[in-house]
Amino acid sequence: MKLSRILIASAIGVSFLAFEVQAATEWNVSLWGKRRAFTENVEKLAELVEQKTKGDFKLNISYGGLSKSKENLDGISIGAFEMAQFCSFYHKDKNPTITVTELPFSKNVSLARIAEIYQKVHEHPVVAKDLARWNATLLMPTPLPQYNIVSKTDALSSLDDFNGLRVRGPGGIMGVLSKLGAVKTGVPFSEVRQSMDSGVIDAASFAPHAHLATKTYKVGKWATTNLNLGSANCPVVVNTDALNALSDTNREALLGSVNEAIAFYVDNYDNNTTGAYEKAVTEEGLNKVTFSSEQTTKLNELAKSVRNDWVTNNADKFDSQALFDFTAALFAEESKLAMKARDGNTKTK
Repeated sequence: MKLSRILIASAIGVSFLAFEVQAATEWNVSLWGKRRAFTENVEKLAELVEQKTKGDFKLNISYGGLSKSKENLDGISIGAFEMAQFCSFYHKDKNPTITVTELPFSKNVSLARIAEIYQKVHEHPVVAKDLARWNATLLMPTPLPQYNIVSKTDALSSLDDFNGLRVRGPGGIMGVLSKLGAVKTGVPFSEVRQSMDSGVIDAASFAPHAHLATKTYKVGKWATTNLNLGSANCPVVVNTDALNALSDTNREALLGSVNEAIAFYVDNYDNNTTGAYEKAVTEEGLNKVTFSSEQTTKLNELAKSVRNDWVTNNADKFDSQALFDFTAALFAEESKLAMKARDGNTKTK
């Protein structure tokens, strides 16, 4: 009788073990807000991973249920969840190296090329070492186009009108605007519309998808069309231990789906999001502010000083000059390629 009980217990134990072996690997993914163009790279990645592994590996995406947006990197560091998205300007002291990509480098770079530039910067040894402090591995960029401002104040007539303007925006852009007297005012993404309504902020600097998500154009009076001072770097990261613990098959499915997820994201953004924003601004009757060549020259001069400041301010933390030179060279090469493409198109016509 005792032997029978032992055999039964052993059989049950084996069955539980078999279940554990066969159970799907599930990762929790911390995002914020709602599903939007900004998160389509993660949504597509989850879809591809589940398809390729036939359900053996799943990414469970949560919008705000796992962490606050500014605490996602902290959550990754302690393994509270396996994957997350964050924006570097939310906490530049936690990830100073990747803020280099937020500096005002170039005016017109395609999203596809921005993704390639960000990926190369993310692979730089200085950046990898910086994120390793948080037990984090940079998995995938979230390429964003140039940011523009929507404001509820009277339309700008000169750059001097930036003086005193309370703006919510990322580091590189606010570095330039601060030199014109603008006041960087931080409010959570989810509170931007409310903050504009109540007068906490006068303006928000966003990429098209974020203006659409927060509906800033509903309360705004004017919008810039060619601010061209950069954008934000909002990468997707994974917990390094969790990544290393994946089976070879699941790791290959995850890493091998990144480029396809980015391509899907870029196509959706280029062909849907940008046009939808421009249509919304037009339909709401916002005054479109386009900076003159003289104003653009002034902004570019200030941008150069912001880039120099970044190198100086980070020199004691890491080799900021080397990382800056590396990133600047990537953007410079892209500008050359874009010019050649435009020249080629002109000659063809």
